[in-house]
Amino acid sequence: MIIDTHCHLDDGRFTDDLDEVIKRAQAAEVTGILIPGADIFDLPKAREIAYGYDNIFYAAGVHPYHHKDYDESVLEEHLKDERCIAVGECGLDYFRLPKDEDEKIKEIAEQKEVFIAQIELAKRLDKPLIVHIREANEDSFDILNSYTGITGALHCYNASQLLLELKENFYFAVGGVLTFQNAKNLVDILPKIPKDRLLFETDAPYLTPHPHRGERNEPSYTRYVVKKASEILNTSEEELSKLSSDNAKRIFKAFSKGNSAKMSS
Repeated sequence: MIIDTHCHLDDGRFTDDLDEVIKRAQAAEVTGILIPGADIFDLPKAREIAYGYDNIFYAAGVHPYHHKDYDESVLEEHLKDERCIAVGECGLDYFRLPKDEDEKIKEIAEQKEVFIAQIELAKRLDKPLIVHIREANEDSFDILNSYTGITGALHCYNASQLLLELKENFYFAVGGVLTFQNAKNLVDILPKIPKDRLLFETDAPYLTPHPHRGERNEPSYTRYVVKKASEILNTSEEELSKLSSDNAKRIFKAFSKGNSAKMSS
């Protein structure tokens, strides 16, 4: 049993064969999927999918690339829904900052403002966060470390030793990057992640693991990530699957209720 804690099933690349994708996930013993909210305009579709299948849930949030679309009233309305179980994905992404210095400063300030707003929303509604961090480790750490009483998952954990210091409150989600040839930093730091803080994800349709690089990613491919992790940690795939699923149920409590053994439409 594996819970894919970050999978964009609302992406258009799954429109034509979603049922088949879910069936392949079931065959690969993926027992639950969380759809992150990246674009506020895609939330209705994520909600529809979550209601269409047992043990698929969604989150409501705004990716840093879409911070100008932030509308707290829309997010809050979704977060009242029993199928909407987390805030995010939200965070900081400095990978594509403007080259003009004034525009760069403005972009960073706006991303921080929207990130903090979503942290405050999660704290007020007692929901976990799904956090996106890219080339912004220090600022992200400073913001997250300044809060008490919040928890969440660091999506696509980037092997930062600094971010690992958040292990008292946060979980670390590892995906297909672990199988890449250039993943030495992540391979090296994986044993340092407390096992009760480890999650697995696909980020499908992105970051497809080896041996399917170049293809569309999908939740059934979580097993390749677990397999690679089991080799690195010298632990059985079954044990890693169970402990990561137990971790997912602890942070995203909806997975521990009702039919958690199987997804079905």
